[in-house]
Amino acid sequence: MALANTTLSQAAASLQLSSSLVHGETKLSASSTLLMGSSLASRNPSSLSSSKVTRRRLVVHSKRISGLEEAIRIRRERELRTSPTSKRMPPLRRGKVSQRLPVPDHIPKPPYVSSKLLPEISSEHQIHDSEGLARMRAACELAARVVDYAGTLVRPSVTTNEIDKAVHQMIIDAGAYPSPLGYGGFPKSVCTSVNECMCHGIPDSRQLQDGDIINIDVTVYLNGYHGDTSKTFFCGNVNRAMQRLVKVTEECMYKGIAVCKDGALFRKIGKRISEHAEKFGFGVVDRFVGHGIGTIFHSEPLIYHHRNDKAGHMVEGQTFTIEPILTLGTTDCITWEDNWTTLTADGSPAAQFEHTILITKTGAEILTKY
Repeated sequence: MALANTTLSQAAASLQLSSSLVHGETKLSASSTLLMGSSLASRNPSSLSSSKVTRRRLVVHSKRISGLEEAIRIRRERELRTSPTSKRMPPLRRGKVSQRLPVPDHIPKPPYVSSKLLPEISSEHQIHDSEGLARMRAACELAARVVDYAGTLVRPSVTTNEIDKAVHQMIIDAGAYPSPLGYGGFPKSVCTSVNECMCHGIPDSRQLQDGDIINIDVTVYLNGYHGDTSKTFFCGNVNRAMQRLVKVTEECMYKGIAVCKDGALFRKIGKRISEHAEKFGFGVVDRFVGHGIGTIFHSEPLIYHHRNDKAGHMVEGQTFTIEPILTLGTTDCITWEDNWTTLTADGSPAAQFEHTILITKTGAEILTKY
């Protein structure tokens, strides 16, 4: 489950950041890039020739990348409009949200359930002993089974509320608690984000349509530990542009995981994800981040999926999520009045994948392997 960043006051002074307290969100301004270009352009003409050469190279490089990205993006949008396999879907509209489902009293519940307030992000980096790691594995394995099962339910005419009900039942049958239920007042047991919904979609009465894509985000709380994962599924005949978006988003997640190991810099994750997404002209959403996870649902470190200069390195035994969101169009977003459901501002499709990983000495182990 994507997190909104509430620790932006500690951001590096070289970057201008803005945030809003919508379940862990963070936004990186492009102004630092613009300022850099301005200072180069305003350099004194009498500067040394070597400086001119450096300036000229930087400007040409920037234009080449920008032009390529724009050309690819235009092609993707054209494919979305003209694909013969599926028509463009109508804008997402909220359906009826049913009553919150009950959880048996004997199932242990996380502490935040007793409050509707959004919990603060814990500053604790969660590193586990052998017993804790065994419990963490069990929670993550359950989450992976649940999300796979949820995917089998995806077909035209099924409502996201029906998916939520089935997921809820599977989780409580396993003796676990559905972590999103009651988190900051979230009313359902799973997040279902359809088409242009970036994340935190609330299951409701809307029926899935042929050609939809849907991200199902599952987190379970088992024996005192959370396991968190999500996957984007196809509903029926999905057009080529959206298929490619989903494929590349999953590739980005795995490329981010591939750079992880003891001692690696966290910022390498965002660099690797951005490099791959940009090859296909897709945007990487900077508003939502991955997070530490374990006995606490959301903690440090915050995992930025876009290019960034954040400090910090990984430590063996640490667990956190990597969960990039990519878009076919703009990465700007709007949030519905429910304060959860977040859509792309231009209505373009978005896709997301997520794994919980464990840092090892030589790499990263995927705990929620599908």
